[in-house]
Amino acid sequence: MASDSQQNASAFDYLIIGAGPAGLQMGFHLERAGRSYVILEAGEGAGHFFRHYPRHRQLISNNKVYTGYEDPEVNLRFDWNSILSDSPEMLFKNVTEQYFPPADAMVAYLEGYARHHGLNVRYNARVRRVSRDGGFRVEDEAGNAYTAKRLIVATGVSKLWMPPIEGIEHVEPYTDVSVNPRDFVNQHVLILGKGNSGFETAENLIPTAALIHVASPSPLKLAWKTHHVGHLRAVNNNFLDTYQLKSQNAVLDATVRRIEKRDDGKLAVYLHYSHAQEEEEVLYYDRVIACTGFRFDASIFDEDCRPALAINGRFPDQTSAWESTNVPDLYVAGTLTQMRDFKKITSGFIHGFRYNVRSLHRILEERYHGQAWPSYTVEATPEGLTAAVLQRINKTSALWQQFGFLGDLFVVPSEGDEAVHMEELPVDYVHDTDLGKNAHYYVLTLEFGKVMGDPFNIQR
Repeated sequence: MASDSQQNASAFDYLIIGAGPAGLQMGFHLERAGRSYVILEAGEGAGHFFRHYPRHRQLISNNKVYTGYEDPEVNLRFDWNSILSDSPEMLFKNVTEQYFPPADAMVAYLEGYARHHGLNVRYNARVRRVSRDGGFRVEDEAGNAYTAKRLIVATGVSKLWMPPIEGIEHVEPYTDVSVNPRDFVNQHVLILGKGNSGFETAENLIPTAALIHVASPSPLKLAWKTHHVGHLRAVNNNFLDTYQLKSQNAVLDATVRRIEKRDDGKLAVYLHYSHAQEEEEVLYYDRVIACTGFRFDASIFDEDCRPALAINGRFPDQTSAWESTNVPDLYVAGTLTQMRDFKKITSGFIHGFRYNVRSLHRILEERYHGQAWPSYTVEATPEGLTAAVLQRINKTSALWQQFGFLGDLFVVPSEGDEAVHMEELPVDYVHDTDLGKNAHYYVLTLEFGKVMGDPFNIQR
């Protein structure tokens, strides 16, 4: 591997924290570009997160093996698990054909990806401190130190986010609660959170729990209506049948004010219903489980290089180039990039952020290595531009998955007969940089229209 200033064995141009999907794919791009880099992974192998989550071990990411298409770019529209590579062997479908695959298949896939591409990964290297003195200095728990000019954080959201509720210490977190339904026989259970982890947990308890309530302040959002795959997916919505068909379960739009533990061991939960004339009531449960999501853990960073946080402290605050807003040369990759399109597009998921990673690498190549963004020339006529646009939208998987977030840029010159076509730029990045100062340009995106009412009964 090449390096423009490698001083010793632990000095690199790039240091990546995390050997999950984003960290490995960034390693692939850096390896192929000949940059010096190292990936530090806390676990004993790649994909450490997927060795533990989801707790019930079924992914909700589509693995559509048989699409009827032969074009690999089109097939990526229906493959939500593969990370980008130039090797056909490195497609997730080669690990399993299950449409909703087991989490262990993701672990096997990521380990195979790292081996296949010969990526420079140091395992069992949990980072304990990140400091800065010119560049970045990273120390792991074994006492090893690494220095790098630029840091890419691909750790994901690794720390449970617990809502600020009085008595929250009586709640069992999603990370630790038992997944054996026999431990809940005849119990009354409250689950906090209406995301997929909450309903995944509820689904597991339907046969044994006497009563299950799923609660949060906001109404339930269904992925098939919002087009955000982080909202409730059909694979986790059997619980809704038990609610609507009167089987002792319920979905509550309520704010939990406080939780008290009674002498008999029951938990008294004080609920407030803002949508129902500010009604309040107390309900009693045997168990309360928090499925309230995760957040970024910034504790490893020294104060002078700790990234500013956004969205209730859950994500690093980022520019349109996925760079920290307050720490230059610190970038984020993977699910952390969803701060830019929170609960709107797909940056929180592999089939979305894999394209963000590729775009981020192109930004790094342009900023630090003088490599222009890959581009093509197009005939600068209405006919030529139309043909290029139609060809692109009929094949692209990036604009299909990152709808409205990534776009292709067409720059039309004031003189000359050739326009420039650049693929897969963050739309905000175009407007934030000199690219948006071109006198005549178009940004091509694919976007969903707004659906009002029943999404299965649209007057077309």
